Amino acid sequence: MADRHPATEHLLSLFEMRRTDSAELDAIYAGFTQLAHDVANRLPDGPELTTGLRKLLEAKDCCVRQAIIGQKAKA
Repeated sequence: MADRHPATEHLLSLFEMRRTDSAELDAIYAGFTQLAHDVANRLPDGPELTTGLRKLLEAKDCCVRQAIIGQKAKA
């Protein structure tokens, strides 16, 4: 994303897809990454976008943690 506010660029970089050994985790990462980029492409930079991306990042982290907990419970 060229010409974006540094905060927007920073937050989007934290959504970069990470390949794991789990298709379930990969799908979670991919869904949140796609949503973050879709939102950023539709909205101008500003404090509400920054806050929204930060909260989306927190939600992604929570969902990934729950998926890991679920995988451990199945094992």
